[in-house]
Amino acid sequence: MDLYSKIVQGNTNALSKAITLIESTLEKDKQESQKLLSKCIQKEYNSIRIGVTGIPGVGKSSFIELFGATFLRKKKKIAVLAIDPSSEKTKGSILGDKSRMQTLSNNKNVFIRPSSNSGMLGGVSNNTKDSILLCEAAGYDVIIIETVGVGQSETTVNQLVDIMLLLTITGAGDRLQGIKKGINELADLIIITKDDGDNQEKVKEAMLDYKSIISLNIKTDANSIPKVFKCSSHKNTGIKEINIATEQYIQRFKENNLFNIKRTTQKIYWINKTLKEELGNIKYNELKQTNMITHIEDKIIKEKKNLFDLITNL
Repeated sequence: MDLYSKIVQGNTNALSKAITLIESTLEKDKQESQKLLSKCIQKEYNSIRIGVTGIPGVGKSSFIELFGATFLRKKKKIAVLAIDPSSEKTKGSILGDKSRMQTLSNNKNVFIRPSSNSGMLGGVSNNTKDSILLCEAAGYDVIIIETVGVGQSETTVNQLVDIMLLLTITGAGDRLQGIKKGINELADLIIITKDDGDNQEKVKEAMLDYKSIISLNIKTDANSIPKVFKCSSHKNTGIKEINIATEQYIQRFKENNLFNIKRTTQKIYWINKTLKEELGNIKYNELKQTNMITHIEDKIIKEKKNLFDLITNL
């Protein structure tokens, strides 16, 4: 039985092997991984992709542990792609979130994969997009992507997910100021964590701060205005409400056809990004001037062709 057949049957060892394959820099592995991905892109998957980001220490792993459990109770299969900071020497993952999500990692309907960002900007590794596709082929209903942190370089993850959850804490100070301009672009839900003990009053104040910032940056499209929530992983409060808000957001976007539009826009983003990286700016601009980029986009989106197969013929 080949690797793809094992993946679609839900074999987690095969899925782990496949993700290792796409992360490899060996030319032989690259060719093999592209053959595998060509099979995966032939199907449409009814999954939800959720991005979770926030500054270090905000409690992303603790939040995901409880947030993921709300989907499990609804009989959903969960995959967590935790993008860790990488070692400068080995480029390997340092933190290993699997060890910090013990309840989830022990559930047979959960797959957790800590991956190194290998020094990549954007809060995600260069192969996260392909890892998502592999998880969807393996039958996971909800794919959660936990990023390294939050900042200007973290917005790439927004080109991978259907909804972005921004976790923050009280006393963020200058971080709050720095996030003002990009807050509507980055976050669909803003979640203030650690709403427990003596911190509860500060959480209320922080919620008012964020709501004030949002009101000053209101867009004409009501769907783009983020909502503010609070939660406590220690007390397990507010998590259920965030799950409901997440599913309502996705449902609303599907009803308005914004869901499919966003997915298509994301595909176009990655096509253009990959072409630039693989071919260089000069060749990319030549293709753009001759309208070949549009032709390539159509081949991939409408005919489900693999981009790397098309690149070899350019």
